[in-house]
Amino acid sequence: MNPWKRPYLFPLFFIVAALALGALVMLLWNAIIPGLTGWAQLNFPQALGLLVLCRILFGGFRGSGGHGGAPWKRHAEWREKWKGLSDEERSEMRKRWQERCGPPRAD
Repeated sequence: MNPWKRPYLFPLFFIVAALALGALVMLLWNAIIPGLTGWAQLNFPQALGLLVLCRILFGGFRGSGGHGGAPWKRHAEWREKWKGLSDEERSEMRKRWQERCGPPRAD
C-alpha cells in the first residue's frame, strides 16, 4: 500500500523529523560551541527554537524545491523551450545573454 495514502503518516513524519533535527542541533551545539566560546549549553526546547529561528532567517519555509521547483525540472523546461525556438530566435536570445553576461568564457 502506498504510504502517502495513510493521512496520519505525514504529520507523524513531520513531528519525528522536527524532534530528530532539534536533538541534532542540541547535540552539535553542546559538543562544539561551549568549548569554543564559553557560551552556555542548550536544552532541547532552546535547540528547537534555534532551529526554527535559523530556518526563518536563513532558509525560509519554502521547501526543498526553492524557486521554481526541482532543478532537473527547470532544466528540462528550458531544454524544451530552446528546442522550439527558430534559428533567428536563438541568435536573438544568445545576443541578449551576451549583453547581460558578457561573451562566453573559453575554459
